[in-house]
This record gives sequence, structure tokens and C-alpha cells, in this order.
Amino acid sequence: MRRNETPEGKSVRLLRVGEQVRHALSDVLMRGDVHDETLASHTVSVTEVRMSPDLRHATAFVKPLLGEDEAVVLKALRTNTAYLQSEVARRVNLKYAARLKFVADESFEEGGHIDRLLRDPRIARDLEGDAEG
Repeated sequence: MRRNETPEGKSVRLLRVGEQVRHALSDVLMRGDVHDETLASHTVSVTEVRMSPDLRHATAFVKPLLGEDEAVVLKALRTNTAYLQSEVARRVNLKYAARLKFVADESFEEGGHIDRLLRDPRIARDLEGDAEG
């Protein structure tokens, strides 16, 4: 493992830049700087930003508050990508302005699905059997 990598294999720099981009995006959305009806009427969480190794592409995982109107919010974000890219570029000092891509954060649904599975009586019974052995 190289010195500048985390145990997961991601470089610390990629993680740090991703976090800076996430903060910048969150700040722009929170302030209501984007002149868009949909974005003005929805609270959007930027849960994670993953950077490409060359730092030219950023995938932003987003979730509207309570998961409401997810498709509409994603469309609004994609419509305003150019403005959001320019704002992020202004706030995060990188050699190149990262191209933003917005995707829905499905991790909440996955976590809920796993939780429901673990609560299933048949699976709970199997897990109890594993704990005894």
C-alpha cells in the first residue's frame, strides 16, 4: 500500500478534494444561489462526492430531504450543472474545473433493505444459530 492511500485503496488527496467539492456544492445549494424553482423549494443533501483519479470528474451523490421528488430534483441539478460547476471551480482551487455528474444516493434504501432482511424471522433464526456455534 502506498503511503498516501487509505486502507480502502483510495488516495487521501482524492478523498480530500471530494470532500471540498461536497462542501462547496452543499454551500451553493443551501444558500439558494441557484435560480431554479425546484432547487429553491427542496432541501438537497450532497451525501458524497467521488473524484476521478485525474480530478477532472466528480460524481455527486444527492438525496432530497425525505426522498421527495427525487427525479425532479435530479433533473433540476442536471439542468443547472454548468452554473454549479463554475461555482465549485471558484470555491475549490483545482487546475481544472471538475465536470459534475449528479446521481441519486441509494445507500439509504440499501441500508433499509438490509435492516428489513435482518429483521425477517427466518433470517433472525439463522443468525441466532450462528451465534451459538
